[in-house]
Amino acid sequence: MPDTSRPAAKPIPHHAGHRERLRERFLAAPEVLPDYELLELILFRTIPRRDVKPLAKELIAHFGGLAEVLNAAPERLCEVKGVSASTIADFRIIREAGLRLSQAKVMRKEVISSWSALLDYCSAAMAHGAIEQFRILFLDRQNVLIADEVQQTGTIDHTPVYPREVMKRALALNASSIILVHNHPSGDPTPSSADIEMTKRIVETARPLGIQVHDHLVIGKGRHTSFKSLGLI
Repeated sequence: MPDTSRPAAKPIPHHAGHRERLRERFLAAPEVLPDYELLELILFRTIPRRDVKPLAKELIAHFGGLAEVLNAAPERLCEVKGVSASTIADFRIIREAGLRLSQAKVMRKEVISSWSALLDYCSAAMAHGAIEQFRILFLDRQNVLIADEVQQTGTIDHTPVYPREVMKRALALNASSIILVHNHPSGDPTPSSADIEMTKRIVETARPLGIQVHDHLVIGKGRHTSFKSLGLI
C-alpha cells in the first residue's frame, strides 16, 4: 500500500530560481537585457511572490516600450491588472532618478560642447509628456548652464508663453543667453506657426536687453527639431 503519512510535495513552480538568475544576468551584462526583463527586475520589489514576466510583457505591449511605461500617468497604469500603488511609486522613483542623472551631465557645464547630452536630457524630461511644457535653459557668458526651469505648462497642443516673464527671469539670474525648449505630445516635432511667432517675439524682446536666444528645441517622440538648424533663429 502507498505511504499516505506524508503530504505530497508541492510542485516546484516553473519560475523558481528565475529571479536570482535574472539578477545575475543583469549584473553580468545589464545592456543585453530586453526591456521586459529590465521591467521584471523593477517589478520584483513590489510583487515579491509571483511570476511577473507576464505582467512585464503586458505593460510593454500596452504602452509600447519601457520608457513609455515609466512615463505613463498613474491613472493609465491602473488600467493594467496587477499594477499597485507601490509599483507606480517605484516607476516614478526610477524615472526621477534617471532624469537627475541625465541633468547632472549638463548642469553647470558648457552646453555647446555637450549638445548631445543636452538633447538626451531634454528628450528624457519631455518627450513622453501628455501635455505641452515650456522649458528655459539659462546660460552665462561662457555658455555654462546655470538654471533649468519649467516656465509654463499648457494643454495637449498649446502652452501660453509671455516674453516679458521670460526676460524678467533671465535678468534675475544674470543670464547672458537662453535656450527655449518645448515638447509636442503628438510626437511630431515640426514647429507650428504659433511656435514660430512666439519665438520671434521672445527674440525681439531679448535683443535690446543684450540676451541672446541660442536656439528653440521642439521635442517629439524619438525626434527633435532645432529652430537654429532650420534657419528660424
